[in-house]
Amino acid sequence: MHALKIYWDPIKSLDLGFFELHFYSVMWIIAFILGFHITKKIWKNENQSNESLDSLFIYSVLGIMIGARLGHVIFYQSELISEDFFSIFLPFKFKGGFEFTGFQGLASHGAAIGMIISMYLFNKKVLKKSILWILDRVVIATALGAVFVRIGNFINSEIIGKYTNSDFGVVFRQLSETNPRHPAQLYEAFCYIFVFFILLYVYWKTNKSKQEGFLFGLFLVFLWTIRFCVEFVKEPQGDEDLAAFFGNILNNGQLLSIPFILIGLYFMFVYKPKKTVA
Repeated sequence: MHALKIYWDPIKSLDLGFFELHFYSVMWIIAFILGFHITKKIWKNENQSNESLDSLFIYSVLGIMIGARLGHVIFYQSELISEDFFSIFLPFKFKGGFEFTGFQGLASHGAAIGMIISMYLFNKKVLKKSILWILDRVVIATALGAVFVRIGNFINSEIIGKYTNSDFGVVFRQLSETNPRHPAQLYEAFCYIFVFFILLYVYWKTNKSKQEGFLFGLFLVFLWTIRFCVEFVKEPQGDEDLAAFFGNILNNGQLLSIPFILIGLYFMFVYKPKKTVA
């Protein structure tokens, strides 16, 4: 059974002298690069211009990053608003001394909201089709990006799981621990791989891509159901005020996942588009 216990104590960054490269940031960069190339193939299949693809990439990066950061602050670390306000928007910590930290603390719920808002703005200013048409296609790349983000969380020993109370699990040495925890980050990353391939299959091999909103709904249902389930073995990420308000039956992550699941079901089975996407 001891072979199932993994001791995890990686190097989190590489000091290049003039710059410290955080591997968590590298995972985000990989996510965006792979997402760009996947979306490029989809964009070509849809006969869309490269110019609109470039704009889509910029809107996506800004929307997801800003949304993820603000989501973390609002849902999990609201004290930063009064205690260290500028650290919300800058990759530095000012409280207790100036320190470069990178953009730590990014919430997937906020990223999802940020992506939807940025796609709305992108559609209004650039593509002028339908926001659901765009979302049906960008969620494929987003699902793959979520895999690398969770791997980055694992490298950083953050968003950790609960103790397993057995010999199975990961001992996060960076947390000065000796008891194994559930590798919740890897649970999510592994499941998101299947979400990506399912979405990819549905888009390329079925006619569901022509049902406006279906792929977007499928993405929401799969991704947030996985998130809801993994939360049972995950430690709270910050303030649990929302959970306390509802009697601590579910935690913040689960409560915030439920609306996304319901929205996804709506777009899969209830929503009727005004016209079929050609």
